[in-house]
Amino acid sequence: MTTMNYKLFGRTGLRVSELCMGTMTFGEAWGFGAPASEVKRLFETYVAAGGNFFDTACNYQGGAAESQLGLLMGSERERFVVATKYTLSTRPGDPNAWGNHRKNLRRSLEGSLKRLATDYIDLYQVHIWDHTVQAPEVIAALDDLVRAGKVLHVAISDAPAWVVAQGNTWARAHGRSELSAIQVEYSLLERSVEHELIPMARAFELPILAWSPLAFGVLTGKFHAGVSDSKRGDWLAGFLGERADRVVPVVQAIAKARGASAAQVALAWVKSRGTQVYPIIGARTVTQLKDNLGSLELRLESPELGQLERVSAVEATFPNKMWKNTMMVDGVMSGGTAAQITEWQRPRPSR
Repeated sequence: MTTMNYKLFGRTGLRVSELCMGTMTFGEAWGFGAPASEVKRLFETYVAAGGNFFDTACNYQGGAAESQLGLLMGSERERFVVATKYTLSTRPGDPNAWGNHRKNLRRSLEGSLKRLATDYIDLYQVHIWDHTVQAPEVIAALDDLVRAGKVLHVAISDAPAWVVAQGNTWARAHGRSELSAIQVEYSLLERSVEHELIPMARAFELPILAWSPLAFGVLTGKFHAGVSDSKRGDWLAGFLGERADRVVPVVQAIAKARGASAAQVALAWVKSRGTQVYPIIGARTVTQLKDNLGSLELRLESPELGQLERVSAVEATFPNKMWKNTMMVDGVMSGGTAAQITEWQRPRPSR
């Protein structure tokens, strides 16, 4: 039987399951996803495994994802930790019905509360940074919701590291609610977040919610086995290619050697990136979900992690690439004394 462990979510005090359940597949309005009957089975399977942490958004499946989640939680709402988001448009043609600003924030939150059939959100997230409002204004608006009791904690998804750093520095200086977590795309096929976002999150002690840890299914190997997915063709375009052709066979080889699935190996790798890294799993069928949950029993060994590290490594960008230059660190910067400083650890851009 798969055993779900719980973790303290950063500094919030929330106790959350180590795998977060994503709800982008809760509905069929987008041309892919699951019907209501299968969504019920997905919910029940995840909860039976010990899951208590759900990630959704105001616009997922045209709002159906929140509505179905609210219906399924029912009278047990207090048992679950609910993370939802605002920013994306839910009323095409209305310029004020999208963005990070207060008007859209208020409208989106009220809609989410109604669809989720609850009077508060555990973790309310900015869905994507829209570059139209300054970080302090957004932080102040989010803090108002915390003070009003409609939101317990706030967070941000898909934003530059400088935005999060500026926002939390301002919040700390002005006694406002700080961002409690970040959400980023993170997988063996998307590691560029390790340049700035992951180090920033660790410096601010922020948990990391990793969306698309299976790279929209590419890391399961099914597309390399000739399976197509016409319903999600545009989503997959950024994952298939030379990089995937290098990484996927290594994932499959490790999976075969361990008697696991490729999906389980890919999820175990994400979990290995730190105790405060939470993969968001998404599934359209109970079979897929059960396979994902099987990753809880898999612990990758050092040689396996080394293989995956090498094949999926991304080239360092400035200024990180300077720290990979031995002449710069050991010669020009430290005057040949770097190795003598025992307390100092050479920066590791890839981690």
